Amino acid sequence: TPLLYYAVHELDAECGVMVTGSHNPLQYNGLKMVTGGNSPSQDEIQDLRRHIDAGQLLQGEGSFDSQEVVNDYIERVISDTRLGQPLKVVVDCGNGAASVVAPELYRQLGCEVVELYCSPAGDFPNHHPDPGDPKNMQDLQQAVVEHQAALGIAFDGDGDRVGVVDSSGKLIWPDRLLMYLAIDILTREPGGDIIYDVKCTRHLANIVLSNGGRPLMWKSGHSMMKAKMQETHALLAGEFSGHILFAERWYGFDDGIYVGARLLEILSLDYRTSAEVFAELPESLSTPEYTLAMEEGEAQELMAVIEKLPDLPGARMVKIDGLRAEFEQGWGLVRASNTSPALLFRFEANSEEDLEQVQSIFRDMLTKVDPKLQPPF
Repeated sequence: TPLLYYAVHELDAECGVMVTGSHNPLQYNGLKMVTGGNSPSQDEIQDLRRHIDAGQLLQGEGSFDSQEVVNDYIERVISDTRLGQPLKVVVDCGNGAASVVAPELYRQLGCEVVELYCSPAGDFPNHHPDPGDPKNMQDLQQAVVEHQAALGIAFDGDGDRVGVVDSSGKLIWPDRLLMYLAIDILTREPGGDIIYDVKCTRHLANIVLSNGGRPLMWKSGHSMMKAKMQETHALLAGEFSGHILFAERWYGFDDGIYVGARLLEILSLDYRTSAEVFAELPESLSTPEYTLAMEEGEAQELMAVIEKLPDLPGARMVKIDGLRAEFEQGWGLVRASNTSPALLFRFEANSEEDLEQVQSIFRDMLTKVDPKLQPPF
């Protein structure tokens, strides 16, 4: 998918279409579209569907041209990034599309690359290509330690999301990765806007502020992130899911492979190991993203009810995207998934006891909405 975005920008194409189910289960497939240089919003996609259903389509003739862009893309990334010293990196492509680009690109950057599942296979025989699920990162964690690598990098099925493992084998969530990337950018661009989604840690805003930037929480979803970046001229944006978008030195689209290259560049100029780097950044107890599957449309109906409930006592209620309740001891989030029929949850707190307390508040809230719901936490 990043190569589609790159091609649309470089070839001055008005539109682009990628066939991809990304990290969704095998039975799912779909289309990611670029129209007028932008990713259409959900409302725009539904408007397109209505035109198709009504047969309101233009007729005409076009032309066909085939052009290979992989090498051009690799050269473009290499021209933008430089390593201060060679690094050993383990790359886990999860048998996804990044297999044909990422290992070769990082070698040309000067890295020693250890490949893990870097041959495309649509049945994903080793693990599902979703770096947001900790169990999919276990092989990468083990390989980083075994090979004494500086870093481990993983991608989702179509390469626009990234996951990271530090040199000690610890999984680094994307919101903490975003802290490190933001600190680097703000050394060159003080006062710059940094956008993050509602699923990200509360520590991120403080890091951005303390380094002279302006933090902005926004809706989850790559199309919403891109639109907000263009509106605010932000330098960097990122989601907890691993979509990270650079506008400084890059095009402002989500590109896991490029993010990996920028991270390698920054680390190569840092005297610390990646484990030392991330150990110095603030961290609370947090959960992965929990999923509660349901029937099509049910999640949106439930969220409409949840958002009308009275504010939770002692909480600051954030309703940018779903409901995020921020307490002194932590926060919880519930929202409807953009890509599948499900409710999504995430929690962060100062201690195990605080985490359980916040989760208990959310369980009680769900029981009030529908006693039959079985929260996955």
